[in-house]
Amino acid sequence: MLGRGYIVRSSKGHMKDLPKSRLAIDIEHEFTPEYILVKGKAALKNELLKLAQGASHVLLASDPDREGEAIAWHLADILGVNLSEKCRVRFYEITENAVKTAVKNPDYIDLNKVDAQQARRILDRLVGYTLSPLLWKKIRYGLSAGRVQSVALNLICEREREIMNFKPDPYFVITARAVNSGREYELRACKLDGKSLVKNNLPLGINTQEKAEEIIAEIKANPLVVSEFKARNGSHSAPAPFRTSTLQQEASRKLSFAPAHTMRIAQALYEGLNIPGRGHTGLITYMRTDSLRISNEALDTCRKFIASNYAKEYLPDKPNIYGSQSKAKVQDAHEAIRPTDITLTPDSIKDALTPEQHKLYSLIWRRYTASQMTPAVTAKTTLKVQAGRVTLKQEGETLVFDGWSILWPLDLKGSVVAKINPDEVLDLADVQSEQKFTKPPARYSEAGLIKTLEENGVGRPSTYATIAGTLDSRGYIEKNEEKRFFPTPLGMTVDDFLAQYFNRKDLSSIVDAGFTAQMEKELDEVEDAERKWLDVVGEFWGEFSNTLEEAEGAPRVPLPEPEPIGEACPECGHDLVKKRGRFGEFIACSNYPECKYTRPILSTIGVKCPKCHEGDIVRRKSKKGRTFYGCSRYPDCDYVSWNRPAGEKCPECGEDLYRRGSTVFCEKCKYKAQSDNIDE
Repeated sequence: MLGRGYIVRSSKGHMKDLPKSRLAIDIEHEFTPEYILVKGKAALKNELLKLAQGASHVLLASDPDREGEAIAWHLADILGVNLSEKCRVRFYEITENAVKTAVKNPDYIDLNKVDAQQARRILDRLVGYTLSPLLWKKIRYGLSAGRVQSVALNLICEREREIMNFKPDPYFVITARAVNSGREYELRACKLDGKSLVKNNLPLGINTQEKAEEIIAEIKANPLVVSEFKARNGSHSAPAPFRTSTLQQEASRKLSFAPAHTMRIAQALYEGLNIPGRGHTGLITYMRTDSLRISNEALDTCRKFIASNYAKEYLPDKPNIYGSQSKAKVQDAHEAIRPTDITLTPDSIKDALTPEQHKLYSLIWRRYTASQMTPAVTAKTTLKVQAGRVTLKQEGETLVFDGWSILWPLDLKGSVVAKINPDEVLDLADVQSEQKFTKPPARYSEAGLIKTLEENGVGRPSTYATIAGTLDSRGYIEKNEEKRFFPTPLGMTVDDFLAQYFNRKDLSSIVDAGFTAQMEKELDEVEDAERKWLDVVGEFWGEFSNTLEEAEGAPRVPLPEPEPIGEACPECGHDLVKKRGRFGEFIACSNYPECKYTRPILSTIGVKCPKCHEGDIVRRKSKKGRTFYGCSRYPDCDYVSWNRPAGEKCPECGEDLYRRGSTVFCEKCKYKAQSDNIDE
């Protein structure tokens, strides 16, 4: 892109960092950090230094965020670059125009950003390297805690406590099927004597069998008279383009990508790929952003593309402008995540991308293009019917004009209700009641946890992807079959301890989401030169060190006893128990270390092995924690699959079918179908 006059080399991330073996923060001397050369980078340092000494100018073009600014700052120190010179180059998409424009307009290293990053690094080091040894003393060696991960763990544990303490309440759903001149209606009881029976979208007012029978008797004994019919059009505005958190959430929901996996693929799309006819091309803008801003140039190009490729009804009169949805400060030098060139449609470059890259690029492209389209229009209908003292209701919605939903799915509330006039009478065909029970709040999925952290102002775009992985690697949380998080006994023990001593609504409250969000705000103030980083770190440490000293006097916390499984060890006769190791739970002898008998926990899925037809298919975990499926007769049968076998044959080609949620599919002929046989 830059031509012969430039030599481009990568530092491959940070050249300097804090050593891993010790705290390396001089608390007594203004929290001075001890940075060292990253292990294994001596040769790279010498190469870069030699190139810099032979160059007329050195330009530093690391990522355009706080972390990138710190990398540039360390490189300037290593290479002898004068900080009073304009040596910093920032671009937010790796395209020829963006790179050349940035290189022509270099800037100074932003030392306020460096200070903000340094303050975060020091805070996290102070917490991690003082709190973790405390956990070793009080609970178990090898544990860790962190400023952001402890909040995430607390959220997961608090949700689990809600679930454990939840007491289900009964309620009855009363549905009446009625007809009029060939039109069918399905109505639900919603009021009795004019008083609502519905709370939180559930008919909780119908909470006994007697009440349900009273309402059914009232419906049967009285004519069903239409009291109200409303039909109106509703407008649904286009969704905003992606920022980091929403990209991770939608990739998790729609593509089943873990956040860290999403960011790895996005990084490759940002850095660029070889596109036929174009050469190396960056396909998306910078993917670590909390901004929803779109440049004027990109908006103009997007609007021209929509005008050329869709009917005129899809292009709004003016561009759609979005404000930040984040409560925290927006790094507004960034744009939202968008394709660098909207004319590079997903289909046009499919052959140049891997399947996963194509899926993610398509998600980004469709969301961005949809964000600049006209609203979707729906017809909403509401029918209310009176049966004596009981009011019944039916609502529906249907699409009138798809607008942006031509590219991005729009959820609708059932089918439209057939028109009927007030005072008309319906004939009752059937009325039924179904008893249900309220459910506890759902456990967090990865998407749900990221959303909650963002709503609470905890963390930043660069941290969301790694939080859950850190908790999982520490053995604090696991995922169930629905890919939702639940805490392990160890995780609950650690959270209980931290909450007891480090959730006191003062500057040491590292498990309190509100405190952590306030700390993020203070780091933003450092970046804006409104506060000094030393003041932020010093105030925190004053409170935190006092709490740490108090917690040092706490008694040792006993870990939960391993759970017996009701079997005797086949080698020594002692009880077998469930234990947890590096790769998850397993069965072991309670007489360890005298007896070293172990075996994996095999969770069957109710399907016979399609290879040997003797063993059962069981869930297993790879060394990286990924679920796969194998035969219970291993090693006698070596059948394995990343996909879950469905225990059925494909009706089109006869090969084995696999299941994903409620969908069964064939890997060979691409057959797909919905199945009612869902057991996960």
